[in-house]
Amino acid sequence: SSCRTPSGGSGQCVSVYNCPVLLALINKKDRTSQDIELLQKSQCGYIGTAPAVCCPNNPPKPSGNCYTPEGALGQCISLYSCAHLANLLKPPVPSESIAYVQKSRCDGPEQYSVCCGPPPKKDPTPIPTGSCAAQMTAFPPDPKSECCGVDSRVGNKIVGGNATTVDQYPWLVIIEYVKQGVTKLLCGGALISGRYVLTAGHCVAGQVLNIGTPRRVRLGEYDIAHDGKDCAPVEAGGEDCTDGVIKVDIEKTIPHPQYNPASALKRNDIALIRLAQTAPFTDFIRPICLPTKDMTLPQNRPINFTLFAAGWGAVSTRQSYSAVKLHVDLPFVTPEECQPVYSQPGRSVTLWNAQLCAGGQPGKDSCKGDSGGPLMYENGRTYEVNRSRQFWTSALRYGRSSWGLQ
Repeated sequence: SSCRTPSGGSGQCVSVYNCPVLLALINKKDRTSQDIELLQKSQCGYIGTAPAVCCPNNPPKPSGNCYTPEGALGQCISLYSCAHLANLLKPPVPSESIAYVQKSRCDGPEQYSVCCGPPPKKDPTPIPTGSCAAQMTAFPPDPKSECCGVDSRVGNKIVGGNATTVDQYPWLVIIEYVKQGVTKLLCGGALISGRYVLTAGHCVAGQVLNIGTPRRVRLGEYDIAHDGKDCAPVEAGGEDCTDGVIKVDIEKTIPHPQYNPASALKRNDIALIRLAQTAPFTDFIRPICLPTKDMTLPQNRPINFTLFAAGWGAVSTRQSYSAVKLHVDLPFVTPEECQPVYSQPGRSVTLWNAQLCAGGQPGKDSCKGDSGGPLMYENGRTYEVNRSRQFWTSALRYGRSSWGLQ
């Protein structure tokens, strides 16, 4: 519906998630009192559970609406209006400069739009071959670099329901929630770059916030019951030990704008967590690759397509959590096979094309404590994350706390 903005201009009363100019203010790290006043005066009710705002019909171009490869706030403008990026393309142009400009691309009004922020402290010239630590920026690494989706383990591959080695799945994280000084571990996630974690929408929005506020992310965790370095035996003999957990503060949580915590369908149940500082690259802390193909499309799935899950979920009906990281292999289940499981009285839900089903084998499950963790598959030498685990059927759980159906 039509409305008037605080400045008297014309606007439309829409969900704040559909109003980029005001959403940018919400996501702004250092909001001023004027910003807060503008947001308060712009509110025009609610659309479902989302606040509605009077969004101006002709908003001014927001500043600080993107992030540079270093994670600094920038403005999405024409490449040729950003002097330090344009200068990188002056001949002769090294391949590293081209790669840096490509990483700076953003969805802007110009054909060649880039995120223009503070000039990098270091010239983006040659990143030494194999220097994955240098690729730990806000942007996910290129899978071809093998700086994502590769762990350093030696020995066992996945065995359903067994403990992992200490350096297996180094992208797994645990989210710490705090309420009245008490810290709880309620959800997992997957590190996808130096500054971002992928998790489930219900891990950062909705009822979970009644239990606690997500404050920190644990990187390099293996045994949650043990402080300091964690050690475990390896096949070759001896033992391997982690470097110890690194706890990083959460700068911002970003649920999918179309995720509705109140909906039983749990569609778009996915979210990002922006870390307050850049994660290191070690044997025990590494990002997973983003998918290079849409695995919901049949033509992209191999025969006997298998997915993998890992986390600190329940190990039995009597033990809600595992102290150490566990993993399990789960066969893909087609939508045609999966839908009948959710067409029964008491749990009638219509699946849609952005959801995947996996599992169906007795004794292999993903339960409480696994929320937000990755559903993964192997693509050659690397692992790629296909979904955060928020809606699975057959052997997997539905929603936040129920267990698998088989």
